[in-house]
Amino acid sequence: MTFDPKSFLAPIFPAGGAAADPEKTIRAHLPQKRRGRTIVVGAGKGAAQMAAAFEKAWDGPLAGLVVTRYGYAAPTTRIEVLEAAHPVPDENGLKASRRLLEAVSGLTEDDLVVALICGGGSALLPAPADGLTLADEVAVNEALLASGAPISAMNTIRKHVSAIKGGRLAAAAWPAKVVSLVVSDIPGDDPALVASGPTVPSVGSRQDALAAISAYGMKLPEAVMTHINSPAADAPQPSDERFARNEVSLIASAAVSLEAAAAEAARQGIPAVILSDAIEGEAREVGSVHAAIAREVAWRNRPFSPPVLILSGGETTVTLKAKGKGGRNTEFLLSLAIGIDGLDGVHALAADTDGIDGSEDNAGAFCDGTTVARMRAAGVDAKSRLARNDAWTAFHAVGDLFVPGPTGTNVNDLRAILIR
Repeated sequence: MTFDPKSFLAPIFPAGGAAADPEKTIRAHLPQKRRGRTIVVGAGKGAAQMAAAFEKAWDGPLAGLVVTRYGYAAPTTRIEVLEAAHPVPDENGLKASRRLLEAVSGLTEDDLVVALICGGGSALLPAPADGLTLADEVAVNEALLASGAPISAMNTIRKHVSAIKGGRLAAAAWPAKVVSLVVSDIPGDDPALVASGPTVPSVGSRQDALAAISAYGMKLPEAVMTHINSPAADAPQPSDERFARNEVSLIASAAVSLEAAAAEAARQGIPAVILSDAIEGEAREVGSVHAAIAREVAWRNRPFSPPVLILSGGETTVTLKAKGKGGRNTEFLLSLAIGIDGLDGVHALAADTDGIDGSEDNAGAFCDGTTVARMRAAGVDAKSRLARNDAWTAFHAVGDLFVPGPTGTNVNDLRAILIR
């Protein structure tokens, strides 16, 4: 029977996502009811699916709204689903942020706010601080996406130009109790950094934000820099009494998804190893390192013996040098493909668990030791496309894009390298 590497790798992706299925994870983390109202708010690329799951699990009255990316809505009956732009904020995101703040205003200490937070919420919740505009926040977001900064630095900056991030949504709900159910797409799983922490404050200061802006050479609007340099930008700290009764539960993460992916590989008869669930760095450099590991295994049977599936997660970054098409997973994989060019028996899949890598409709792509040669035959130079941040075009030319569609969850990237 012929072994098809793509047929082996493709089920690895949904197996990892199933471990973060909100129908399972939310039911296991339901908060205690309170005497007053229950208001549900949320944001992220999986927020609608989280809302639908919460409605099914909650047996009392509730109301509320969540915001998700265009095309990511799910059927709900009591929780309204709004849609806005990602990764660059738009006017609908601004309106959604205002409505979320309105939804938690005027509550009492008998009320309960349940916050459903997952990756993607930073872009979906534009709420410029006093004196700033949506255009300012868009400019900040575009600069962050092009900077190559890690997500922790990006979200530290975001929360200091916002009226809703950095715990401010929870502060607006005080004296109601806020219970945050968080799906982490952040290396290290700090819930205060997921979606820039609208309901979970962090200790990061505006001095930290300024240091990151300087370190990554970001050019931000003058009004933004004036704001961050002023005390008005200070975000509430975790010690603030308004957060004293609140609770935070991490209900899904990359670690759990990678373990599920490894179990699926074992079910198919291939042992798996997990390098890390928190790998960061420039996507093309991380791809080169993974390629070196694959070569070592294929040539010298170390540090693992084939057959083996090497898994890793985390969130790489892309420093934009040109305006090509693609995302961090296709950029990682194109670098990997160049590193394993001509190497027999190595096949890989890299994809974003939310189903979208960058701005196109693919989650990622497949590659193997023949990928670069096949690209060349199709008139595409792999190294040139990598230099132009145009990995999508390269993989599209050889039909190796991976397009599962929106998944309803987001626990960061999943990278799987099969060495036979």
